[in-house]
Amino acid sequence: MSHSKVIVVDDEPGIALLCERLLTAVGFLVITYTDPRLALDGLRKNQADLLLVDIRMPDVSGFDVIQQAHEMQPEMAILAMTGFGTVETAIQALRRGVDGLLLKPFEKKELLQAVEQAVLDSQRKQDVGRMQALRPLFSVTESLLAETNPERLLALILDTVSNQLRCANVGFYQCIEKEKRILLLGRRGQTPEGGLFNPDGNLVLRTAALDQPLWGTSGQTPDLMLDRELQALGLASIMSVPTSLINMRSVLLAARDVDSPPFRQVDLETFLILARQATIAMENANLYGELRAYVRRVEESQQALVQAEKLAAAGRLTASIAHEINNPLQSVRNCLHLAVREDLEPESRKNYIDLTVQEVDRLMVTVQRMLDFYRPSAEFKPVQVLDLLEHVLSLLNAQLRERNILVTTAWPAKLPSVMAISSQLEQVFINLVLNAFDAMPQGGELWINIAQKRKLIRLTFQDTGPGVADEMRESIFEPFVSTKRGTGLGLSVSYDIVTAHGGRLDLLPKKEGFGAAFRVMLPIKDVKEERP
Repeated sequence: MSHSKVIVVDDEPGIALLCERLLTAVGFLVITYTDPRLALDGLRKNQADLLLVDIRMPDVSGFDVIQQAHEMQPEMAILAMTGFGTVETAIQALRRGVDGLLLKPFEKKELLQAVEQAVLDSQRKQDVGRMQALRPLFSVTESLLAETNPERLLALILDTVSNQLRCANVGFYQCIEKEKRILLLGRRGQTPEGGLFNPDGNLVLRTAALDQPLWGTSGQTPDLMLDRELQALGLASIMSVPTSLINMRSVLLAARDVDSPPFRQVDLETFLILARQATIAMENANLYGELRAYVRRVEESQQALVQAEKLAAAGRLTASIAHEINNPLQSVRNCLHLAVREDLEPESRKNYIDLTVQEVDRLMVTVQRMLDFYRPSAEFKPVQVLDLLEHVLSLLNAQLRERNILVTTAWPAKLPSVMAISSQLEQVFINLVLNAFDAMPQGGELWINIAQKRKLIRLTFQDTGPGVADEMRESIFEPFVSTKRGTGLGLSVSYDIVTAHGGRLDLLPKKEGFGAAFRVMLPIKDVKEERP
């Protein structure tokens, strides 16, 4: 009980002095009044733990003091003194919310026991009140932290404070440290405006400048500036709380109208917790928004890298594409030249025309496959890996043959389909084959092996080039890392594509007498379509 503050009100100076001496001796802080009017003024300016008041006093009765004391300080314990201990007096005292009744004359022991018991009971009631007030905050905090949209979160914070503290006026402010300015983010009801930090400004500006909670009730606060502000705003009670985090500093304000009871100490404690949780939630929402924007920029950059690598691959494919298109064009030209001869038999002319149609169809298929490769797509469909790889090898066949690179393949007659974006998988295969092509400028051999391993399709690309240097093996899939001239994006883009398909792209350990070996693992989805 040490340092608990007690206000003693008794019109008999001897009794007031006796209470002060006895209570001060055991560690209480005591203020005495013999005039109940002065006592009420003191209660408006000083928070106390216990009011010890005589019931029978001239001019103002002890019951009137008790009633007004309850209105000013609802959490304060009240102990009544009387020399007329009747049943009626006790009943009336209990109805007024008195925590105990002390009969005059009393002994020292009786006074100390009554005061200590009243203070202890009051503290227990306050603890119970705090627990009841804080219990709903657990679910409230969870709902605040679950909201990641700053606009919706701001509305949720304002509504939550209004509901939890039963106040119609709420304001949420953000401090702009560099400008020493406070910005009003949102409000409910009537709240002060933002502006520059100012220890002599309105309540919010002073809270930001002093960086400490400020609160009070109209007519009951020693802060004259705050009292004038409450009267000017037409408010009964107000609280303003600052919160500082790493990335955000804020001020949260709550106020009650004149027809509402004043805030209590438990309300301030609840508000301190709410303010911190609200600021944490707002900081998280802002960080989450920044993360979303960053991820969006990364995705856009990655799409740009994919397209850039496609354009780079286009230059390297030019010779093969020209060969792939030139042969059918030559056939079409020859067939048409022969078909227009006047001495040609109708049956022969028909054969030439049919051959022309076949070669044109072949050209159309080639062009369509190339368009599919360059056209961005995000639609996953059942894809036959064998078909894609055969098409890639047919495109690159001329280049590989000119460099004396022998391609040896080993794969089963049929394989399950995979769910994939065909143009992207083609890009991966082209990158891996061209990497082997660049690694063997004097010719060599490229082995491509495909096998099914449970729910995976495994593709291995092994060449007879010099391989990957030890110092580059860990970073080979990073952007702009290359063992040759070029963009250094091919393996990085390929790695991202395979990962986006739920698979893996690995650089296998070195083998004696062999170069680089890359392995692609693609998951088999529940697709019934198979290669015949």
